[in-house]
Amino acid sequence: MSRVSDLFLGLDVGTQGTKAVLVDAAEGRVVARAGVSYGLIEGLPAGAAEQHPHTWIDAVGRVVGELLAAPGVNAADVRGLGVSGQQHGLVVLDEHDEVVRPAKLWCDTSTAAEARALSREVGRLVPTGFTAPKVRWMARHEPDLWARVRTVMLPHDYVNFRLTGRKCAEAGDASGTGYFDVQRRDYDYGLAAEVDDRLPDLLPPLLGPGEVAGPLNPAGAALLGLSAGIPVATGGGDNMLSAIGSGATRPGVVVVSLGTSGTMFTHCRSPVIDPEGLIAPFCDSIGGWLPLLCVMNLTGVTEEVRAAFAGADGEPADLEQLTQQASLVPAGCDGLMWLPYLQGERVPDLPLASGTLFGIRPGSLRRERLFRAAMEGTSLNLGWGAERLRKLGVRVDEVRLVGGAARNPLWRRILADVLAAPVSCLEEPESAALGGAIQAAWTVRRAAGEELDVHAVAEPFVRPSADVTVPEQEGVELYRALGARFRDAVADTYGASGGGSGPGRLG
Repeated sequence: MSRVSDLFLGLDVGTQGTKAVLVDAAEGRVVARAGVSYGLIEGLPAGAAEQHPHTWIDAVGRVVGELLAAPGVNAADVRGLGVSGQQHGLVVLDEHDEVVRPAKLWCDTSTAAEARALSREVGRLVPTGFTAPKVRWMARHEPDLWARVRTVMLPHDYVNFRLTGRKCAEAGDASGTGYFDVQRRDYDYGLAAEVDDRLPDLLPPLLGPGEVAGPLNPAGAALLGLSAGIPVATGGGDNMLSAIGSGATRPGVVVVSLGTSGTMFTHCRSPVIDPEGLIAPFCDSIGGWLPLLCVMNLTGVTEEVRAAFAGADGEPADLEQLTQQASLVPAGCDGLMWLPYLQGERVPDLPLASGTLFGIRPGSLRRERLFRAAMEGTSLNLGWGAERLRKLGVRVDEVRLVGGAARNPLWRRILADVLAAPVSCLEEPESAALGGAIQAAWTVRRAAGEELDVHAVAEPFVRPSADVTVPEQEGVELYRALGARFRDAVADTYGASGGGSGPGRLG
């Protein structure tokens, strides 16, 4: 007779695609994975980055269908689910709960002027990528559409709404809007009114950590192929759920996500407020806080190098071969330094910046040197943020890498020395989707009357690799000196304001 399983589903609705995992709570393992890719809406003005929320719902249905078709999986064994979503996106619904316009995403920089204006008005930095400037932009540039809006949501809130029929939010994701009081873990309605006087009345109510967003309704059940009534957890932003799925549920464990953009975050038991506003003082989705650095430029820079040296067939240069060649280039690239702000930058606050190469000499533009310079430039920018976190009293005891580039051995070596901390990968790369599944299991067990902390639920699933890259003193000292040169070059190149919406300095 086959064993009855307690399966939990985790979804990660991202910018480039939606990924899903199904975990067996009793055995502490992932039993199935699935993913589907999609892109941004094409043909938009410079700086605009948008997706239609219907794209996410279609992808969610497809990936769950693939999971449930995996051998040995029985849909009746699924006990709950949790949704991770890309942060900061603006989803707007009308009086009939229909989407008014495509969602403006975290990477949309067309709202830089609104971010600058809001920063001046409220007396602190409001990053371009946050939701508040998007609201202001829509109200000013699309007033007829804005007049139709009755609900303002974040991407994961919208997915939850489509699954449960309930409009709600939670503190982790909401703390990235720009109109949230992180210390009170509640909306700042006065600040929301500064963004637009209608906004306070358009926000969904907040749920507490570990609460149920709602039971899966008939429409959600039909979309997913699951039984109506199973609990949907609060979910959260992708960084908050990645923290759960990577073990950043206790202080000292720092997670660095290496994707097109990059993030660095850790769990804290009290708020961490950066006076300059460059380290985001987020809440997490389990009742604590998640100070977070976000940079716009990471693997996108190395991918530019691969694309520039594509083969005759148009395929990008082979990643493994390029990494091996770059590993033979001396650390510091013989003076070649890349300020890697190809997409503008969020930290430091340079939304309108472009990238700059320094120290070009004969041979500098060979592909392996450019590739290493791209790795070093993006890593030094992350290291600048890590230094800021330490100055704010945040521990950086060990670093766990997630994301597409986490398994690149050269990048691990560079980061270990730049961050002066041991670096490891995780056996399960889809940390945000895994975090959704773990949060769902925690929520269901709490609802059944168990008193337990989420770390106890997460621990069996979070397995760092045995291959740990330890910092080497010579490399630490070299990159410390290069980091100072990097910061000076940023100040000299982009000026005190950096051409951005605020001071643009990490201090």
